[in-house]
Amino acid sequence: MSAPSVLFDAPGPRARRLSRIASIIGAIVILAALAWLVWILATPRVSGGVPVPAILDPVRWDIFADPEVWGAIGRGVVATLQAAAVAAVGAIVLGVALSLMRSSTIAWVRLPTAWLIEFLRGMPVLLMMLFILLVASTGAFWAVVIALILYNGTLIGEALRAGLAALPRGQREAALSVGMRDFQSKMLVEFPQAFRQMLPIIVAQLVVLLKDTSLGFIVGYNEIIRTMMNNLASFYGNRYLFSLFFVCLAIYLVINLLLSWFARWLSRRTASGGRRAKQQEPSPGLADPTSAIRLADAQIPDRRTGGDAGN
Repeated sequence: MSAPSVLFDAPGPRARRLSRIASIIGAIVILAALAWLVWILATPRVSGGVPVPAILDPVRWDIFADPEVWGAIGRGVVATLQAAAVAAVGAIVLGVALSLMRSSTIAWVRLPTAWLIEFLRGMPVLLMMLFILLVASTGAFWAVVIALILYNGTLIGEALRAGLAALPRGQREAALSVGMRDFQSKMLVEFPQAFRQMLPIIVAQLVVLLKDTSLGFIVGYNEIIRTMMNNLASFYGNRYLFSLFFVCLAIYLVINLLLSWFARWLSRRTASGGRRAKQQEPSPGLADPTSAIRLADAQIPDRRTGGDAGN
């Protein structure tokens, strides 16, 4: 007999029939919407009395046969990934530092850190980029990178601090009982566990960081959107605007999906009880340390019985 459902009862014949009908109607609506979108994109238009080819017309996509176009797109992708990689490393380092300072027991360290975090979290990333570019004159690349480090580092730091606060108190008490100091307990015992627990949130924030590199468009950084939607579109004309937009969207989706896949793989690798833990798992007979003792006691005959038999 199967275990009873806790949240809801098993659907009956009428509920299953209604579910199938709703699924069929939903699929029909989705297919109709896709067919309408394809029809709109494949229909030629007239703009100002001048016929305009359809968006799906091959004349709007012929620039992608030019290797120079892909070379420019590749440089834009490299610029985006370069800014995102440097900012991600800096944001993680800053997040670790802020989480430790924010959870410190020293008031003059904890309180200023809390004020700094709230200030950085409340400032828009674009304003940070403009402020750094105009005041510090760092250039477009470092304006984008520093702003992303400051903003995302505060969010990652708060996530790590939440992970530290969610750990059982026994972890810290056990570390202190074996002679570790407070900082050693946080770095060697508590922080690795908190980082592993908060890893999905950290990776999700890194995906946001990657997408926020597009704000470099405003400060003049030639990331992928500025390269495709401004430079290439201005050079080849507005006729290729949608095709460039579609390719740019596809590139962003591929990068973010690969990053999400890497996050899932990393989560499985670092999870307690992963592949390495399974390889080191003891045999079932030795899983309980007292089972071997009980087994040995059961095989030894009772002394009293053995003594009586000998007499």
